[in-house]
Amino acid sequence: MDSVSTYELRFPALEVRQGRERRLYTFAVDGKELPKFTTVSRVRRDDRQIAGYQRPEVLAHVAAIRSYIETASPMIPNAIVIAFDTRVRFEPSEAIAPANGHVSTGTLIVPVDNDLPDEDKPGWIVDGQQRCAAVREAEVDSFPLCITAFITANTGEQRAQFILVNSTKPLPKGLVYELLPSTDGPLPPALMRKRFPAFVAERLNFDEDSPFHRLIQTPTTPDGVVRGNSILRMLENSLTDGCLYHYRDPDTGSGDIEEMLLILKPFWRAVQKVFDEAWGLSPRLSRLMHGVGIASVGYLMDAITEDHIAQGTLPDESDYAAELELLRDGCAWTGGYWQFGPHSERRWNELQNTHKDIKLLTGHLLSKHRRLSRVAGRRAFLEYGDE
Repeated sequence: MDSVSTYELRFPALEVRQGRERRLYTFAVDGKELPKFTTVSRVRRDDRQIAGYQRPEVLAHVAAIRSYIETASPMIPNAIVIAFDTRVRFEPSEAIAPANGHVSTGTLIVPVDNDLPDEDKPGWIVDGQQRCAAVREAEVDSFPLCITAFITANTGEQRAQFILVNSTKPLPKGLVYELLPSTDGPLPPALMRKRFPAFVAERLNFDEDSPFHRLIQTPTTPDGVVRGNSILRMLENSLTDGCLYHYRDPDTGSGDIEEMLLILKPFWRAVQKVFDEAWGLSPRLSRLMHGVGIASVGYLMDAITEDHIAQGTLPDESDYAAELELLRDGCAWTGGYWQFGPHSERRWNELQNTHKDIKLLTGHLLSKHRRLSRVAGRRAFLEYGDE
């Protein structure tokens, strides 16, 4: 290898032991040197798999930090957090014993290859993107930064650490939820409950046979028309108290995703077929693709599926389409008025993604389905007879 383009940087460092296996490394480096061995890995998609985990640099924030760095006596006490891969190693100092059983002194050795593309550099910035960018752009000769680093070959752990480090900041929920399926390790309980629904939503968005293929709006599919939070709400409702509950493992919070997709994909393909004029439009043009429509039709999915399961069968796409066809004429997804009763009507685009309107539309769809569905009628007869 070319000795000019490849070399090693050696940083005096402290190794801090956390628990039985965790090791953190603390050292200082000139912020101008960070681009030689670190990269900011922004969220993107490589085929179906998510890669990276950082937000685009916030220009105004970077400019403000840069101006501060260029003042007479700046100080940035917050450590930059870097995830290194296993090309980086720590060599303890043999002459100095650990101070208290938790800390060792030594040297952190980081390889540098100037010919590598950014994505192949050994360090990824988990926290401190704006600070690093500001130092890089600042009109100063150098600016030392404190670094806290860990070494792992597991990108899932890196993403989990990114979420945990940023959990106290206004991190976009869509970014968090899209990262969840590809994270490893423990997360706060609220996020753990979101992980499996987020995994199901990812399958719906990126399976080519899904009616939602690339229609769900996320940081890596910004052209999607359905908000990711709307899909997550629909899935969470069904997993908690709907037809998907049958395939859920209450002990782990996960479940049999393939069985769930045998319900989700046929049902929503039937929705796409029956309400084709409203499918794939922006929520501004179609209340079917709006949060109120996704949630309400999701409850309808639960009801139709449960009715068929009570008859001993799992509905397929044609079964779902036949049930939905009964409701088509009374739906005002893209124009006209919803007729909720003799003296109650709402213009099609007045329905909003609120609990009140979701309850109103759900009740309307379920009531009409119960009146018209022969499957539901047979179930009621078996349960109540001629009462």
